[in-house]
Amino acid sequence: MSVSDFDLFLSSMEDVKPLNHDTVKLKHVKTASSLSQQEKRKAAEAALSLDENYLRSELVELLPPDSLLSYKNAGVQDGVFKNLRLAKYQVDATLDLHGQPLKSARKSLFNFIYDCHTRNIRVILIRHGIGIKNKKTPGILKSYTNKWLQELDCVLAFHTALKHHGGIGATYVLLKKSEEKKHENRERHAKR
Repeated sequence: MSVSDFDLFLSSMEDVKPLNHDTVKLKHVKTASSLSQQEKRKAAEAALSLDENYLRSELVELLPPDSLLSYKNAGVQDGVFKNLRLAKYQVDATLDLHGQPLKSARKSLFNFIYDCHTRNIRVILIRHGIGIKNKKTPGILKSYTNKWLQELDCVLAFHTALKHHGGIGATYVLLKKSEEKKHENRERHAKR
């Protein structure tokens, strides 16, 4: 006679008694290190709440001054990205960051893109230069611009500009539609 797995299980569970309760209460002891970590976190959150510009300014890997900048969000169609890359869209606003210190450039870029997005400007040009005058570390502003643009939620895509718009020292940026514009489009298409 062969014993099934279920029979073996039942025979091994004969001596088992059910638990009176199935909850366990754990005591959480706050250590000095966890308290200091919480204080640091609260201080960082407070600093972020004061500065709505969330672009990070920690060190980035510097790009060669002659490198091409190219980024496309997953939802952007290839044809739209190609048209941006080939300057088929009208540039509606331009920001010149040449010669600005990094902190000032960070603030200018954030404010400019936020302003353009709220005003429904879709295609912009950022002139960042290539930093060729800085013999020690060329391309700093270009490298940070590349990083910052990727951090902004309203940026759909960007690509190095064509020569007549500044070439490798400038970048085309495609922004999302603002919520107001999306709502307008929904209403307009719903009436059809």
